[in-house]
This record gives sequence, structure tokens and C-alpha cells, in this order.
Amino acid sequence: MTERVDAPPGSREQVVSLPERASVVNIGLTVFGDALRDQGVDVVDVDWRIPAGGDDDLVDALTWLYGPRADAIEAANAEVIRRLDEAAPALHRVRRAGDVVPGMGERTILHSGPPLEFGRFCDPLRRSVAATAVSAGWADDADGVQRLVEGGDIQLEPANHHAAALPMAATIGPDDPVFEVHDPVGGGVAFSGINQGPGRRAWLGVDAPEAVTHLTWLREVAAPLLDHVIRDQDPIDLFSVAAHAVQMGDDVHMRLQAATALLLRQLSPRIAGLDDPRRVELATYLSDNYLFFLNLVIAASKATVDWAAQVEGSTIVTCMSRNGTTFGVRLAGSDRWALADAPPVEAALFRGDFGPDDAAPDIGDSAIVELVGLGGAAAAGSPAVAGFVGGRMADALARTREFQTICTHRSSRFKLPPLEFEGTPLGLDVRRVVELEVAPSITTGILDDSEGRGQIGAGLATAPLEAFQRALVDLVADERGGEPGADARRPAREE
Repeated sequence: MTERVDAPPGSREQVVSLPERASVVNIGLTVFGDALRDQGVDVVDVDWRIPAGGDDDLVDALTWLYGPRADAIEAANAEVIRRLDEAAPALHRVRRAGDVVPGMGERTILHSGPPLEFGRFCDPLRRSVAATAVSAGWADDADGVQRLVEGGDIQLEPANHHAAALPMAATIGPDDPVFEVHDPVGGGVAFSGINQGPGRRAWLGVDAPEAVTHLTWLREVAAPLLDHVIRDQDPIDLFSVAAHAVQMGDDVHMRLQAATALLLRQLSPRIAGLDDPRRVELATYLSDNYLFFLNLVIAASKATVDWAAQVEGSTIVTCMSRNGTTFGVRLAGSDRWALADAPPVEAALFRGDFGPDDAAPDIGDSAIVELVGLGGAAAAGSPAVAGFVGGRMADALARTREFQTICTHRSSRFKLPPLEFEGTPLGLDVRRVVELEVAPSITTGILDDSEGRGQIGAGLATAPLEAFQRALVDLVADERGGEPGADARRPAREE
């Protein structure tokens, strides 16, 4: 202790000497760190923000989930992650949808996205419904289809409610062919239609005659030949194909060239050996369709997340889906949709003279692949994705790093060469999304908004934070038995 000169007689106080040079840890706003850095001070910035933006209801929900419920949630989450990482979905057959898709009636059309009344369908989805119904012979044109829907003669159902998932604006009727994917580990089965390919196709929001004719060709020509080829070999491990493709530059959502090529390498010898002159038509269609693997990885992901979704009491997201009007989230252990408006597709590249004013909101069930470690989670390994997010691989890397902040684990099978073969982010945790206010990025295509011109571009969509906030508060309301105030942010739900 040292006596201060101006201290009262008899008192002794410690003198604090200030250092000549300081090093600073700056928490929060980087502007403070920048100001010190400009003065030559050594600064380390800590990226911190108020949890959930300081919203009282959300902070209360997070406190409950990270506090009293933490141990039970971590145990449930660990089981969900195990299932997401160990499922082994494999392609078995091509079948008629009405014969195998559970709960599908003979006048049912399945569509992508959460439940929605027909009057709120976006233009691309309406056109796809029309093309499917006209192809089935139920009506002659879109007006006739609308009358049948409004009269109750056609039932519209979300594919997600029927162990199925569909990309973009795709729809399927009972006569349409579907891939049948089995997971021998989890015991589940899931379905998706045959990818129609690029161009003027119904799944891209086109209801022109050529789109309808192509649906008929897929049903009458492609489906029986593909089924014969697929049944003629052992079930194809779809995630093994996807894992190889990730190391070849695919994110296996926006870019699927490698995955499709790897699959066709397995199918081609048997296609060539078909005793059917239409094999040339089939081979031509497949060689022109670099998106062919998309529906397969969607079905594989659906089988995987449906197994994981059987675990109760988890905060892991097991469904993200959009119909061009709404965006929906479901958590493991729950069949409840938490909804928000479908987001625009940003970080976009458009074809020709198209631009944002021509673009429909984000659409399709394909965001399911982000939940198994593909798509936006695998952006760091895909030069194609880099072109949409700044043009540098460092920008794509930043997307994957951001995705990791809201996930709990890494995939043991999808490895990224640019990251020294780290696994892709796995286990999207609704708590982290809400706490950090970081929503997942989804790689996706862009459809024409109103004139049926098909795909007009591609880009990344950011999932709406509001859907995750609603899912979080719904979960806590259920955990607490719906105590007053716990459900203040519950969304309107469509049954």
C-alpha cells in the first residue's frame, strides 16, 4: 500500500498506476474496437449481441429451454442427430403414386410446402396443379381444373403430410410415377416424383401443352423403363452418391451435375441393355437433365428427417418447406407448422432480361436437404454457389461458417475438401437461430411470378426468422402446458 499525498492524515490508500499501453477486448459493437484500433491499440473483437434481440417472450423461452429443460433437450437432440447422421436411404423402385403413397386418394394432388387453401396458391403452383390434372384427364384446361378444386372434386394436400417431398412448384397425382426410397436403418419409406428436367416444365410453373405432354411421357415411357433398370440392381445408396458429389463441387441442391453423373454411371449399362427401342428416348432425357438427382436426394432426406422427427422433446428442426406463399418449420416430435411469409430469393442471378420484379417468392420442399447437411450447409465446397454470394470461395465459406453457428454438430459423411474435410453443419437448432437471430440460407431456383415462363434464375433465400421464433414459443407453450403468456407469438395454423 502507498499513501496518497492528498489523503487525510492517518489514512492509507492503494495507488493504481495506469499502463503505458493497453490491449482491449471489445464486446459487441465493432465501431468501438475500430476507434481504438485507429489509435494504435491492440483490439480483439467479440461478436456478441443481445440474445433474441432482447425480446422478453423469446428470452424467457430460451431461458426455459437452456435452463430447466436443458438436460432432457440435449438427450433428445443427441438422438435426433444420431438418426440424421446414420440413416441410409436407398432407391428401390419407381411406382405409381396412388399405389404406394400413404393416404393418397384417387382424386388427390400433392403439392410442395405447408398446407394452403387454393385461393392463396401462387401462380407457378396453380399452373403446376393445372398441368397435373389435365395430364390425368380430369379436365381440359386450367379453368376446368379450378372448378373441380373449388367444387371439392380434387383434394389438394401437402406432400409432407404423405411421406413425400417435392421440389419447386412440383405436384403429383395418383397416376404419376414416384421414386420409392427405403431407409433400412430407420425403417422409413419416402417418395418424390421423377424430376421433369429444365425448360418449360410443370414443376417450374408452366402449364403449356408441352409441359402436360412431358408429364404423360414420364408416366408412360420413362417410369416403366426406369423401374426396370432400378429393380435390376441392388438398392442404390443415395447419400453415398451425394457424399462423393460434395467432394466434386456439388452442394447437391442448386448444383447437382456431379451427383447426377455419378448416378447415371450406375444406370447407363442397364439402360443400354434394355430390349426396348424407347431406351434412346430415356437416355436422351437423362443426359439433358442435370437436375435428375434432385428429387432423389429430396426423397432420401425426407426418409431421414421423418425418422428423426419421431424423437420427442427436441429443438432440432426436421422440416423446412415453402409453397411460394408461406414458409413453414416443424421441430422433431411435433407435426405443428410454424408459419411465416415465403421469402424472396436474394443473392440472385437472373437469365436474360429477367429481374427481381419478375420473381416469385421462394418455393418447394427441397430446403429439407439443408437439414441433412447439404445445400446451404455445403456451400463452402461449391464454386457454383460462390458465384451467387460474392464470386469468391471465401464468400461461400462464410455461408457454411454462418450455418455452423446455428447447428449443433457436423456430418460424418458429407465432407468439405476446402475445409480440410470437415463435415458439413448438421442439427439445425431452433434455440440458436432465435438466440443469434441468424436464419439458415437455402440455395434455390427462381420461378417466374405470373406468366408461366418457368425458371428465370437462381440464388439464395434466407429463411424468415419469424417462423423459428414461433416454433420456439410453441415448443415452450407445449412444455409448460400452455401457461398464460407462453403462446403470445403462436402463428395462425392451417389444419
